[in-house]
Amino acid sequence: MSLQSLSIVDRLPAPRVPNDRWHKLEYLFWILPFVAYFLFPTNLVLISQMMILALFALSLDLILGYAGIVSLGHAAFFGVGAYTSGLLSTHGWGEPFSALLIAAVLAAILGYITSFLVVRGHELTQLMVTLGIGLMLYEVANKATDFTGGADGLWGIATWPLFGIFEIDLYGKTGYFYSLAVLFIMFLFARRLVSSTFGLSLIGIREGVKRMPAIGANVDKRLVAIYTISAGMAGVAGALLAQTTQFVGLDSLGFIRSADLLIILVLGGAGRLYGAMIGAVVFMFAHHYISDINPVYWQFWIGLLLVVIVMMGSGGILGSVDRILERWRNRAAEKGAS
Repeated sequence: MSLQSLSIVDRLPAPRVPNDRWHKLEYLFWILPFVAYFLFPTNLVLISQMMILALFALSLDLILGYAGIVSLGHAAFFGVGAYTSGLLSTHGWGEPFSALLIAAVLAAILGYITSFLVVRGHELTQLMVTLGIGLMLYEVANKATDFTGGADGLWGIATWPLFGIFEIDLYGKTGYFYSLAVLFIMFLFARRLVSSTFGLSLIGIREGVKRMPAIGANVDKRLVAIYTISAGMAGVAGALLAQTTQFVGLDSLGFIRSADLLIILVLGGAGRLYGAMIGAVVFMFAHHYISDINPVYWQFWIGLLLVVIVMMGSGGILGSVDRILERWRNRAAEKGAS
């Protein structure tokens, strides 16, 4: 067995041609947050953080699930977005929408600058380069205590009311719908992106990077473009977290956050968009409720769940659901034929 056959990219699900048609289950998926608002009124802050984490995972899915770029330092862009929004607020500018835009632009610029180092290598090189970038930014934020607060974090963040009317309250009601709206807009953008010819070319690069130049595709330019876009989306997620929690800690740049993101994609299923969001919900649910039961060994159950999902086959939770439905359809077809 070759080393290439053991790669992360090779364990991604078989390519599925994306399209813009909405399935009935998709409408149901986006109705669920409104149902959850009434069913879990005391957990709105937690669900808001689930949605922010889902947006963050969505940004990584664009480069890992579709383009095959492996990253262990994606938190670098998340942290840049969080600190950008936080520093703007502490220096007198708390307007949320413009802060999201500025955070996205700065994170995208960082992504563009570092992309040339990332796209030149293969998986192991990409892992080390992205990890190194993340660690360097973490130490910069740790040392720049006058700006970032260092290990104590950045406090004093005050987000102005949305549209000048809706204040972000302690109960999380405004932050809930704000996070949901941003997640939905970013999802629509990502969905349209992966359904375009550009998105199809990314799948082609993931499946056969050496063949794409033969049909006239500039591989490096496409990888740089998606890496930059992904970084901008991660910056939006970071800024959104800073605005809704009114705090930015060093952990926003930490390695653990990047590693958790990979776990989320493995859980939900990479290269499917919805897999990133479902994985984020499962991960946050386990983190919150299982850690309440056993705060020391809760990661054991996450590890066990990962092992079970991997043993069931590639594609995470969504891949397992697809296989179950496929078997059910085959059995139904056999019964109908008989």
